Amino acid sequence: MAFQQFPTWPRTAADSEDPYRYQVGFGNHHSTEAIPGALPPHGTNLPQKSRYGLYAELLNGTSFISTKSTAANVWMYRGKPAAARHPPSQVEEILHLESCFLPTNSNVAFTPLPYTWGPLKSNESSDSATNRRVTFVQGLRTMGGHGDATLKEGLAVHQYEFNMNMEREAFVNHDGELLVVPQQGTLNVKTELGSLLVKPGSIVVLPPGIRFAVEIFRPAGDQWSEIKASGYALEVFGTRYALPDLGVLGANGLAHDRDFEYPVARFDLDPDEDTSSFCVTVKLAGRLFSYTQPHTPFDVVAWHGKYAPYRYDLSRFCHLTANTDQLDPTSYCVLTAPSKWPAASLVDFCVFGDKWAVSRNTLRIPYYHRNIATELCGVIHGQYKGSVRPLEAGGLSFEQSYMPHGETYEAYTQASEAANDPTKLEGSLFFMLNVSSHLALTRWAMEQHPDIRLERPGIWASVQNHFVHHLKHADASWSDATDQHIPTPPKSPNGRV
Repeated sequence: MAFQQFPTWPRTAADSEDPYRYQVGFGNHHSTEAIPGALPPHGTNLPQKSRYGLYAELLNGTSFISTKSTAANVWMYRGKPAAARHPPSQVEEILHLESCFLPTNSNVAFTPLPYTWGPLKSNESSDSATNRRVTFVQGLRTMGGHGDATLKEGLAVHQYEFNMNMEREAFVNHDGELLVVPQQGTLNVKTELGSLLVKPGSIVVLPPGIRFAVEIFRPAGDQWSEIKASGYALEVFGTRYALPDLGVLGANGLAHDRDFEYPVARFDLDPDEDTSSFCVTVKLAGRLFSYTQPHTPFDVVAWHGKYAPYRYDLSRFCHLTANTDQLDPTSYCVLTAPSKWPAASLVDFCVFGDKWAVSRNTLRIPYYHRNIATELCGVIHGQYKGSVRPLEAGGLSFEQSYMPHGETYEAYTQASEAANDPTKLEGSLFFMLNVSSHLALTRWAMEQHPDIRLERPGIWASVQNHFVHHLKHADASWSDATDQHIPTPPKSPNGRV
């Protein structure tokens, strides 16, 4: 059945840049209504009869017994309850999605090899022979992950590319909270709680249990541009994204609370609900199920609570800088997801945009290092400046935990002699995921991805041992030190030093 555009409330003046309105404040208890009086009076969430004949519905995002600081839920007042649906059935279409990254899953493997992937190619999401078109859900490809969604611990990293809007359908993820990073194409994300416009250079976070649809936004009057969008998605299991503690930074720095934007209530009317059908796809333990219902799921007229989707413009991030030495990547952390380990994160989402490099007498390129954290890097726009990975916008790189890495010998020697003048770094935007554990890659990522770029053979063969050329100088320094008076350590009563 062809998609029919139904009236949407509240009706606002068209804006080619962004037609929606927002509420601000990270983690706030928001309250919004599309029609005055749709929210119940203060002091009650569940009136015996809601105004306008709306149904009250509660969505709990945390356990009933939770600390006040972590408890999150939302009360919705809608045209029909979500329970009014037909029985779900498993989707037979084979998609490349995974949510279990244990060694028992034959579809994933742990490897110490570094990987780089290019962008997903258009022929991967559109078959020229059949002119196949895919939606956001069908265009998701799991690259790797850790843990298991059924254990409520771990994460999954995805790339996506799609070329068809979700019309008369919705998606709901029961496995984890989804952070979406558009790289190409502006996303029009319609959720039960309202709509958000998400451009490349911004992110959107979608909590589990919230039904949503993803479309490609076209400005008013644009009827000819190609419909295509691609990017990344980071899914966390059993936890939620939070702002990092600022510690000694005090009240300011990194991502500011007031720059996170939440939707206002906005609903659809479906006059043909007795004869039309709406499809909802559910992701549960990495498998897809679907059910139909004779009414739109986007019928929430009012809502209040702390459990809601939000967006953030990465250009508003407050970068830190150092006058000497280098800051750790987590100094650029936008959001972090706590793990079940005390005082340890599951993953940190860090961003690197326009900033000044002012450190003196410091090697400014990434130094040689090994981490407990697995590192994944993606480029949103601009040129990647690293010398080892053939990484480009839309691509992704992977470095397993504890594996040694850094820049090439040629880049090292050049940076060792470069002037440390203040330099403005601009024109590119990329992100890094610091995963505090080993990460398994999917077989699809290692074998079937359309653009796999392995490490160049012999890339480290040119590294020189400079120390052997300075042995005479080192011997002289040692001789000078021994010629000086060095106090003899006192002996213990038994004659031992």
